[in-house]
Parts: sequence; structure tokens; C-alpha cells
Amino acid sequence: MVDIKIIRCSVQDVAGKLAAYGSIFIVYDRNVRSVVRALGVPAAASLEIEATERNKVLSTVEDICRWLMRHDAGRDAFLLGVGGGVTTDIAGFAASVYKRGIRFGFVPTTLLAQVDAAIGGKDGVNLDSYKNMIGAIRQPEMTFICPEVLETLPAGHLAAGGAELLKTFIIDDSGSWYDRAVESLEKHGDLTEFIGAAAGIKAGIAGRDPYERGERRLLNLGHTFAHAIEKLSDESITHGQAVAMGIILAAKLAEKKGIAKTGLAEKLEADFKRCALPTECPFPIKDLGEAMKKDKKAEGAAVHFVIPERIGHVVTMDLDVDEVTGLLTQDND
Repeated sequence: MVDIKIIRCSVQDVAGKLAAYGSIFIVYDRNVRSVVRALGVPAAASLEIEATERNKVLSTVEDICRWLMRHDAGRDAFLLGVGGGVTTDIAGFAASVYKRGIRFGFVPTTLLAQVDAAIGGKDGVNLDSYKNMIGAIRQPEMTFICPEVLETLPAGHLAAGGAELLKTFIIDDSGSWYDRAVESLEKHGDLTEFIGAAAGIKAGIAGRDPYERGERRLLNLGHTFAHAIEKLSDESITHGQAVAMGIILAAKLAEKKGIAKTGLAEKLEADFKRCALPTECPFPIKDLGEAMKKDKKAEGAAVHFVIPERIGHVVTMDLDVDEVTGLLTQDND
């Protein structure tokens, strides 16, 4: 069991909580300069990056490592990543490999990062447009959840993060969060309690299975489809949007396999539409299949799929991609 430290606090409290860390280096998304200023963390140096999927590659990690070297960052340095999921992935991976690993932490600034990407220690970069093919699993010292940073996000960013929020409650709805979260997302309500609940669920799962040997695979609900959708769209479809589409496809697959009762996919689709999430995949199922065969979760001819049995319970299955695309193609006939 790994203890994953989630700290819920205001932006102004972060500096005090990092007071014990001497040499702090900050890597941040250029879009969150105001957040970095508000943090008031005394840093040895700060580096602004353009946090896009195209820049989520090894060369960016190398640039960060060279920057750390230029500023004489030693093994005792602490790297703070401030931004969305792309930023935390890049910063976390750089910290994991620089001088064979330095301490690091995150201030996630998007809903998607607060409930998913910045929690659990999986950091990586893309290779030839395939998602997260190169990476490491190494836990941050802490992840700061500061709800007020979401107040300036465009509605589209909140909606995309909502896909990961709802995904978490489809996996574990023991707190009866799912329906209430749908209603709050639809009405643009306060998400603070839902963010805390989802972050806690992910931290618990990742802590019990840090290296994704079993339970942690459940967190990939919708992601096998989603990564293929993102690749085919040349990243014009965001991760959150792709996850929403992927969950619907996973639910349809569950019905086809007799794992879920008929009607689950229809309910999820209706709920997602209420939350302004896309539900229709724009690509032919056959094309998705070809991309899924190159997914990092593939093992030979089989790919790991996570499919929902009902809200609050999902299962993993190793399935042949051609079988999956055949079943879903029937669904579209």
C-alpha cells in the first residue's frame, strides 16, 4: 500500500506547506501565470512551457532536465508542476528521471488534472502520436487541490474534466456521487465536494495498486477507445471529450457481451449529453480498431478493456480487437 498525499487547500496556503523544501523549481503552463504568481512560492528558478499534446514528448523532458542542470539543481531539488494534465505528466516524468529521481509535487489547475491526471504517480510522454508510450510510475510528494483555480476555466474545459469525474463515479459509486455529480455539472454548480470525492477514490485505488497489476486497471474505463480517438483526430479532440465517447463505446460493448443490462449505454449517453459531453465517435469502428492494436495496453492480439457492468461497478476483460470492432460495427448497422 502506497500513501498518496492529497492536500486540499487554498492557493495562498501552498507556499507555507512547501516551506520545508529548500530548493524549489517550478515548471508551469504558460496559461496559468496568474496562478503561479498567486502561489507566492519562493523558487530557485521557474520555467514556462507550452503545455500541448504535441509538446508532450521526450524532447520537452530533455529541455526541462537541461534547464535544471543550468540552474544547478541537485538531488535535493524539488520540482513543482503547475498546470493541467499535460504539464503534470511532463513535469512528473522529468522529475522521475533527472539525476535518477528528485522530489516533486503538483498544483493541478484543471478539473481533469485535479480528479485524475495529477494523482497516482503515472507520468509519461507520447511517442509518434501514441499516448503515454514512454513514462514512469513514481509518486509525487503531494498534490495540492485548490478549487478556486477552476473559476477562470472556460466552460469547455470544465465539461471535458467532467468526463473523468463521472468516470470515477461509474467505477466506484459507494458514496452515491454519480447522479448528484451529473446534476451539478448540468447546472454548473459547485464541484468542490465531488472533486474531493473523486480524488480520494483515485488515490485509494492507485495506493492499493500503484503499478497497475490489478485494481488500478479499472481507472482506464473508456481509455482504450479514447486514446485511439485522440490519435485519429490528430489531437483535435481533447482527452476529456475522447474519454466521454470511449465510455459510451465501452458501455455498448458491455451490453453486446452480456455484461451489462440493455439500457446502460442509453442512460450514460443521456447523462453525458446533459453535461455537454460528446457521445458520438466521429470515426469508423474499423479505424479505431487499427489504432487500438497499437495501444500500450495491448498484449499480443488481446487488448485490456474496462467495461461497465452497472454504475458503480466495472470489470476488466482481455479481448481481441477484431471481435470488439465486429460487435460494435453490428451496433451501428
